[in-house]
Amino acid sequence: MVTTHHERASIELLTVYQVSKILGSSLDIFKTFREALNVMVSMMGWRRAIVNLQTEDGSLQGMCAVGLSREESAKLVFAVGEGIVGRVFASGLPMVVPDIQAEPLFLNRSGAADQSPNDPIAYIATPIKADRRTLGVLTMDRLVTDRSGVFDEDLRLLSMVATLMGQNLLLHRSVSAEQGRLYEESRRLSKAIKPVYKLETAIGGSPRMQEVFAEVHQAAPTKTTVLLRGESGTGKEVVARAVHNLSPRKDEPFVRVNCAALTESLLESELFGHEKGAFTGAMNTRKGRFEMAHGGTLFLDEIGDISAGFQAKLLRVLQEREFERVGGTTSIRVDVRMVLATNRNLEKMVAAGEFRADLYYRINVVSIFLPPLRERREDIPLMVEHFLARFNRENNRKVKVTPRAMKVLSSCYWPGNVRELENCVERTATMAQNEDLTDLSFPCHDNRCLTQVLHHVDREDAVKPGRPIGIPITEVPLRPAMPAKPADHHEGDDDHSLAATSSSSDDKPDGERERLIWAMEKCGWVQAKAARLLNITPRQMGYALQKHDIEVRKF
Repeated sequence: MVTTHHERASIELLTVYQVSKILGSSLDIFKTFREALNVMVSMMGWRRAIVNLQTEDGSLQGMCAVGLSREESAKLVFAVGEGIVGRVFASGLPMVVPDIQAEPLFLNRSGAADQSPNDPIAYIATPIKADRRTLGVLTMDRLVTDRSGVFDEDLRLLSMVATLMGQNLLLHRSVSAEQGRLYEESRRLSKAIKPVYKLETAIGGSPRMQEVFAEVHQAAPTKTTVLLRGESGTGKEVVARAVHNLSPRKDEPFVRVNCAALTESLLESELFGHEKGAFTGAMNTRKGRFEMAHGGTLFLDEIGDISAGFQAKLLRVLQEREFERVGGTTSIRVDVRMVLATNRNLEKMVAAGEFRADLYYRINVVSIFLPPLRERREDIPLMVEHFLARFNRENNRKVKVTPRAMKVLSSCYWPGNVRELENCVERTATMAQNEDLTDLSFPCHDNRCLTQVLHHVDREDAVKPGRPIGIPITEVPLRPAMPAKPADHHEGDDDHSLAATSSSSDDKPDGERERLIWAMEKCGWVQAKAARLLNITPRQMGYALQKHDIEVRKF
């Protein structure tokens, strides 16, 4: 027990020194605050000491306490303005209670008044402040043995410790907020800066192709069957070779078979081989493509075009990985990685009974969808430069493309995808009169593009399941300005005039929408020409196209 003013001052100074050392040793406030309370209680002879902090829901809860059990600490929850702790937090001013038995604001939630019912107990609470904000409340209680009173000295010591705790708490929250900000920034950057995937045989930096490349890198090292989906000309064989080259089988054979190019009997002999004398002309035993691809990869292109009879034979091979040659009886077992490709809508074929459901489930293990060129136009400049570089190297030329020409290529629809782009670049470079390809160099400038007839292609069998079948447009021209309607014009006259004034033709479709599409196709999707063909005004043509939601293509 402190007996003189000098002795107490020394103890207080030593207590503050020890507390400051503890609080500065770590940013773990749950650890340092508790150790600081232990020092104060032991050196000053107090009974209890508690730190109450405001939580996110606004209530004041006991963060740490000395002299209380875990059950008693759990009861230390106060609302702002409730009890002594709530009043001190709300006002920001300390409060001294000489005897808690005589104080109605003391709620006794921790049972402090019940432990010594016959002795007066003093209770002191002081706010924990930092940066002009009240963050919590620091409290202590002790037995009153000296009626002369030293509450001012207790309050002074408690206030100094509360100030140190407030600064430490503010620093802890600042560091925590900075760590949280850095974590969120790191997480955001990790999402924004995705790894760039590349394939040696494919070109693509667009987000769509990066997804494809990522799937290829993920699936290639395994033995899983891969099904490549996409329109004709999107580069399915190139991706199939990339799957093989990135797999552990890269040093083994890569065998390709186009299933659409062979009849059922020839395809069976081509894949499984045949024994000598199996059929007329079978002079020798011949290995099939499955045997040739043993240990490597077998790529079956256009798998959606095989006949129903051969589907059953192929299913057994894919399930058992064994087969018999045509005309043979000995089972041959092979180790082959299967990569298949199709531009058909297999789901629709299964529903129509044109493709076996069990074969579909067998080959549809990992499906990789290759987007059409119109959905990844960012890759067109890279491809054009690649095709021109190869053309110049093979033909000893120095042809280059101008920005206006690149704009033309980037805005085309490309129903034939990469294959059509490659042919267009090579054809234009071959026929170019000088080394600079301009927008006037391409056949589409003179309406001589031979692939315009393919722009209205039915892609229903090639789209990804769940995607809309409609063809996305490249550019929609502005509608012609509508002249003022005459006084006797009524709404609906445009529809009537379209049906009434359209000239009749033997090959013209019956429906109004079909007639519009037919006329636009005839005229290369030039609205003015199509309007003259239908014997209507350009204004009526523009209104009709908008009414029937017909997308205008530009080549």
